[in-house]
Amino acid sequence: MRISVFSFFLAAGMAATAQTAEEPFKAHLYNEEYNVAMHIDFYGQDITIPGQELFGPMAGYLVKDATTYCWLVVDADIDTASSAPRATLLMSNDYGSEDFQAELTVKGDTLYVLRHMKGSVLKVPNKGKWQKLPKMIEFRRRNKR
Repeated sequence: MRISVFSFFLAAGMAATAQTAEEPFKAHLYNEEYNVAMHIDFYGQDITIPGQELFGPMAGYLVKDATTYCWLVVDADIDTASSAPRATLLMSNDYGSEDFQAELTVKGDTLYVLRHMKGSVLKVPNKGKWQKLPKMIEFRRRNKR
């Protein structure tokens, strides 16, 4: 019995690792410098923002630590023709008053680069003020907490 339980967990672990490689746009990403995170699933597009369920399921969102303000990924188009996995995103703030287009590129096993292409400035609240984020920001894949 113990061997079959061990085999089950070993197989489940291997399947989870394989899924990450096959689905790079299903991830939890984090940028330590700006304390911002992205939670994305461009395949199932079934991410729900905690505390903001009224938006329903979507492709993902970007949020600043310790705030409820977020940018919603309202559309994600994965480019399957490019050599490096990339997706074009349409993002809107949670008020719906600002939006921008960006590109998210996978640069390795854990490195992602979000590049602002056009539209509103990407900004997040920081100590009572708005903090503009750079046009290119690196994220690292992390395990869900």
